[in-house]
Amino acid sequence: MNTLILVVFSIGYGLIALENKVKINKAAIALFTGGILWSIYILAMSGPEEVVIQLVEHVGSISQIIFFLIGAMTIVELMDSYGGFDIITTQIKTKNKRVLLIIIAFVTFFLSSVLDNLTTTIVMVTLMRKLLNKPNERLLFVGMIVIAANSGGAWTPIGDVTTTMLWIGGQITTVNIMQKIFLPSLLSMIIPLLLISRMIKGNFERIDNTNHQSNILGFEKRIVFITGLSALIFVPIFKSITHLPPFMGMLFGLSVLWIVTEFLNKDKVHEQKITVTHALRKIDIPSVLFFLGILLAVAVLDSTGLLSNLATILNNSVGNLKAIAVSLGILSSIIDNVPLVAAAMGMYDLQTFPTDHYFWELIAYCAGTGGSILIIGSAAGVAAMGIEKIDFFWYLKNISLVALIGYLAGAFLYILLL
Repeated sequence: MNTLILVVFSIGYGLIALENKVKINKAAIALFTGGILWSIYILAMSGPEEVVIQLVEHVGSISQIIFFLIGAMTIVELMDSYGGFDIITTQIKTKNKRVLLIIIAFVTFFLSSVLDNLTTTIVMVTLMRKLLNKPNERLLFVGMIVIAANSGGAWTPIGDVTTTMLWIGGQITTVNIMQKIFLPSLLSMIIPLLLISRMIKGNFERIDNTNHQSNILGFEKRIVFITGLSALIFVPIFKSITHLPPFMGMLFGLSVLWIVTEFLNKDKVHEQKITVTHALRKIDIPSVLFFLGILLAVAVLDSTGLLSNLATILNNSVGNLKAIAVSLGILSSIIDNVPLVAAAMGMYDLQTFPTDHYFWELIAYCAGTGGSILIIGSAAGVAAMGIEKIDFFWYLKNISLVALIGYLAGAFLYILLL
């Protein structure tokens, strides 16, 4: 059974990578792969009830990401529909592409540490669409956004889901992880930034947004932008106060923005109204379904014990904790980092490796930044892939190597500073 599951997973992964060649949407392939894998698993087991229970548990975890993604995409789409991003784009005066890349990279890095890498990527890619008109012109910028978002999310407990897992599990503490991981994370962003900036030259033509929704008043634009941005920033605060999952904070923030826009639209005719219903029709649902499919497929690897077996093999064959952590980071670019980190947390207890042990810190860095190596290796990458229709092999050719160099440089710096 395990061999068949690995074969089907590999074929599905390959077809997703070859989306442009096979001419089948990656969301359809991911959903089909997830469905086939769970079917193989349940048919091979003597007790289907246990498999159903496992599936329901995984769907519960996956649905948190899906609802979070839908909420974030809706808020950002509503901010965009009201022309809110014009408030930011008007402040960016440069027309030099390299300068713009540097600005975007650093803003993404620090914003990701306050929000999270997924939300930040959605916001920043949407912002880039307001600045650069040509899709081919945006690709390198979007690749840099993915790297910066993952690097920025790794050094705070709320910036990346795996760092949050380690924080909640007691493996790391807030101040310590920020102190120890900040410089390696920054280096993992700066090196790719220097390398990618060499591929970019010249100036860009700014997009004229003066006619954007001319019926929207200036104060409406500011209200929606400030409310939407506050809703996004409020998510980690909401989680810290209530201890509810982040998707609840995102949906709560969406509800507040929804109420605000209802008041703004109450005296307008139907044709002039821009509501959450309008935004929901415009969000990229295929990307959401791709998330669902790929996470369901990876969940089978987790349920069958294949991921924990992989962690055990690494432990027995490699042995060195630093090498294991770096290897897990590279693997997270192929397999979702959440079950990999969960497997590591299950294998190494807090008695052997106490809170703030260097192994947990290195795991936080590696799992957070390693996903940048492939476009489907992180939530940020998958979101960018959906929004900008980035080809797997384009990213592999143009971004993967520089992301890997940055990743290894940051890991080496952390080990050097021990």
